[in-house]
Amino acid sequence: MDKRSLTERDICTKYITPALERAGWDVHTQIREEFPLTKGRIIIRGKLHTRGQNKRADYVLFYKPGIPIAIIEAKDNTHSIGAGMQQALSYAEMLGVPFIFSTNGDGFLFHNKIATDGVMERELSIDAFPSVDMLWDWWSAKRGLNSKQKALVTQDYYSEGGDKVPRYYQLLAINKTIEAIALGQQRILLVMATGTGKTYTAFQIIWRLWKSKTKKRILFLADRNILVDQTKTNDFKPFGSAMTKIQKRQANKSYEIYLSLYQAVTGTEEEQNIYKQFSRDFFDLIIIDECHRGSAAEDSAWREILEYFSSATQIGMTATPKETKEISNIDYFGEPIYTYSLRQGIEDGFLAPYKVVRIDIDKDLTGWRPDKDMLDKYGMPIEDRIYNQKDFDKTLVLEKRTQLVARKITEFLKQTNRYDKTIVFCEDIDHAERMRQALVNENADLVAVNAKYVMRITGDSKEGKDELDNFIFPESRYPVIATTSKLMSTGVDAQTCKLIVLDQRIQSMTEFKQIIGRGTRINEDYNKYSFTIMDFKKATELFADPDFDGDPVQIYVPKPGESPVPPDVDDDRPQPLPPMTEVWRLISRGMTILPRMDQIPEDVNMLWIM
Repeated sequence: MDKRSLTERDICTKYITPALERAGWDVHTQIREEFPLTKGRIIIRGKLHTRGQNKRADYVLFYKPGIPIAIIEAKDNTHSIGAGMQQALSYAEMLGVPFIFSTNGDGFLFHNKIATDGVMERELSIDAFPSVDMLWDWWSAKRGLNSKQKALVTQDYYSEGGDKVPRYYQLLAINKTIEAIALGQQRILLVMATGTGKTYTAFQIIWRLWKSKTKKRILFLADRNILVDQTKTNDFKPFGSAMTKIQKRQANKSYEIYLSLYQAVTGTEEEQNIYKQFSRDFFDLIIIDECHRGSAAEDSAWREILEYFSSATQIGMTATPKETKEISNIDYFGEPIYTYSLRQGIEDGFLAPYKVVRIDIDKDLTGWRPDKDMLDKYGMPIEDRIYNQKDFDKTLVLEKRTQLVARKITEFLKQTNRYDKTIVFCEDIDHAERMRQALVNENADLVAVNAKYVMRITGDSKEGKDELDNFIFPESRYPVIATTSKLMSTGVDAQTCKLIVLDQRIQSMTEFKQIIGRGTRINEDYNKYSFTIMDFKKATELFADPDFDGDPVQIYVPKPGESPVPPDVDDDRPQPLPPMTEVWRLISRGMTILPRMDQIPEDVNMLWIM
């Protein structure tokens, strides 16, 4: 057999996997072939979309499921033994593993990131691949883990069976946290963009600490009831009867996993501070979800809970890398142990890219001054001064401005899809109600079909809050447009929301990130691959953070009289050749594809589609 005639897959099957098995690696639990790392960035092409090239490692080797330790990149035998090393190194960086191998079936080039003899790379024969115990002992020694610490960092993940494992960044966040706790760190901060699975990550951290009996009583704190309820019924469901939700101001001490609202255990009166019914050392682990919302601020009543249980290990989780007025997260928890940004999530294809439409209203830019002796609609005199963006929809209401915003939103939806889920963020509850009325009038035809087409979903409205689940569930068509102020700015998992409208004067980067996070989720079943931010308050300009959020696909500033819908402009990033399934889909639509020569895969000599 001519080895050089074999495909890469043949090399893997005939040479690499057998070499691993001979070295003692378990093919069922320790060897994962074609391990997916990313899904491929979503590329917007006008109203169409495709995905860029996904990243997939030829082999990821695990000490135990969920605990990766090595990467192998394979090439066919026409390549040199080290041809895949640079690619393997980039994958190893993503997974945080120290041992990297490249091979063509003749042997291995071994890159050892923790080498102590000064030689980072060396060639190994095909029969000299290191055993799993050898690699694990080297890695454990480098980290200084004793036997007790090793037992914790190798504690099993929760598994529902099958090949499903957490995404690569979730593995990193979970494993880094477990190791930090094993080494005695008491305050930990994790930063993960909205839509990247913070609650699932928290669940796996708690599961492993709880199962190992390292942490026996655990408190999960959140500040929105919907967050607690979703957590209890979804990600945390495997805890079963060991778990309870603290409610009705009762502290039952017979459970092990406690979920609670901050508000359920604190109050303005001392007797309302239910958390004090627990001894100071009752909990040995506290997870603080959305910790940016004040729990770590020194003057916060919620901070008292953390200080009361100061002996517990405390993990703060947030989608916001830092505060703007007070860097309270970092002051209290320290620098993040791990950060996974919106930018990276978009690049990896796990989060939706976005466009920005900035609409400047003349009165917002120049201000407004009343005529002499001008009266308001109730006959009261209007103070003679210049009013600006700080005043609009708070101190001063310009009804025509509200109508103009509602008209622009409606115009956008009419030119795209009038049933695309939309959240309009307003200054306060009164403004949200005025906006609801204006949107009802602009969409009278659809409101006549169903009165819930537009709903105000705010904290004071039982009817609105009752419709929140229907807004969130992809299966529910109504409500379509939700006007709100604060209620929906965090913790609302609106997977199909395609339009975020900012008509609220946003005061901080934290608030801005939480709001735009309502649109970042992808839902392929409902054709949700991207979203649009319609900005009436210049928030996208004031709080631009390319390092964390990345750049929008497009920023469009329509002139007066122009459509609010951005013109069709292709994403200007390098476009990979679409997969064949996408090629045939585009052909069926009558499109012509002319691939660039440098984008044609190695196994395709030429592809002309005319």
